[in-house]
Amino acid sequence: MTLRMNPYLIMDGDAKEAIQFYEKALNAQVVMVQTFGEMPANSDFPLPESARDRVSHANLKVGETVLMLSDTFPGQPVQSSNQVQICIMTDDAKHAKQIYEALSEGGKVVMPLQETFWSPAYGILEDKYGVNWNISTEVEA
Repeated sequence: MTLRMNPYLIMDGDAKEAIQFYEKALNAQVVMVQTFGEMPANSDFPLPESARDRVSHANLKVGETVLMLSDTFPGQPVQSSNQVQICIMTDDAKHAKQIYEALSEGGKVVMPLQETFWSPAYGILEDKYGVNWNISTEVEA
């Protein structure tokens, strides 16, 4: 039996921009991107012209994780919350700092990257798309 959990981010028309941002910030590999316009037509649910170029689904490979994202249909609200954070774990404080700085570009620092009693480099931020990130450096016991 296989069980896996993948973060899925919902954007408000800027998914293509976000994909490029995460590709650079997280050294992600873009596996696939599909727009609503590339989906099969459905006469019961005609696609508005304003939705054609929006991303219906994308997969990015980030280390050992798949990050998924899409846009909403125009007019559908996107709500941001600090209830969920994506935690990035690395075993290298220098790498944690690079990721933290890249993701915080245009975003908001919640907790500066710093040494804590459990980690040599730990911090929290909200990126410019409203996604909450928890960056942590693991140490061997």
